[in-house]
Amino acid sequence: MTVIELFQSTPAAFVAVATVVGLMVGSFLNVVVHRLPKMMEREWQAQCAELRGEAPAAETAPYNLVVPRSACPACGHPIAAWENIPILSYVWLKGRCRHCSHSISPRYPVVESFTGLVSGYAAWHFGFGPQALAALAFCWTLIALTFIDLDTQLLPDSLTQPLIWGGLLVNLGGTFAPLPAALMGAVVGYLALWSVYWLFKLATGKEGMGYGDFKLLAAIGAWLGWQMLPLAILLSSLVGAAVGIALMVFARRGRDVPIPFGPYLAGGGVIALFWGTELTRAYLGFF
Repeated sequence: MTVIELFQSTPAAFVAVATVVGLMVGSFLNVVVHRLPKMMEREWQAQCAELRGEAPAAETAPYNLVVPRSACPACGHPIAAWENIPILSYVWLKGRCRHCSHSISPRYPVVESFTGLVSGYAAWHFGFGPQALAALAFCWTLIALTFIDLDTQLLPDSLTQPLIWGGLLVNLGGTFAPLPAALMGAVVGYLALWSVYWLFKLATGKEGMGYGDFKLLAAIGAWLGWQMLPLAILLSSLVGAAVGIALMVFARRGRDVPIPFGPYLAGGGVIALFWGTELTRAYLGFF
């Protein structure tokens, strides 16, 4: 029996493997969330120096998603392979660096756990096949974008733009939506928030969101089709409003403090991916 036949005949095996793979991908997503903004900052600094006519900076050690090796941010202790096992290493080390006892952010096991759970659920929801594999890629990218936006209020083009094209490619065969609906979803998704941006700016003179939000909604439309966009926007707006009000009431956060919208868009996209059809039918059933 081949692996494919095993997954097709035993869904539980596929769910288990997807969960374990999700945990490992979650560990890598922690690297992406930490390093990608720093890589962008280095690139911006180099571009600014070039525009100012300054001599290129001396070559430094490579810094990307692969090198240098992961290390403790406090003491620089290189992290061994056994110290990087998702969740288990954090528990074994009691949340502290083995070398300097500096505390390790609980963000790491949270991202790993969440990615593993979402991956396992995607495998169970769709079953082994193109939909499940595509859903995993979609969810993993949204998780990375969510935590980058929470940290930096940035939605990198290096993730949002490939996500748009990925959605269109996936739907060449109608995996989640017919290709015309996916194309329309990308266009409508971008223009919807672009219009809100300019209406808000003309009315208040302030920028209410960034261009990364336009691209993220365009990506959700490209993956799920234009029909799911109203639901995704509604869900993300409701969650964003609830979180924003809670922050102002309980954390005494001022109204002028910006709140990233990307995580709520991503959440709306994931909900629409898994339960969009059912929610839409339930809503229409009221009428």
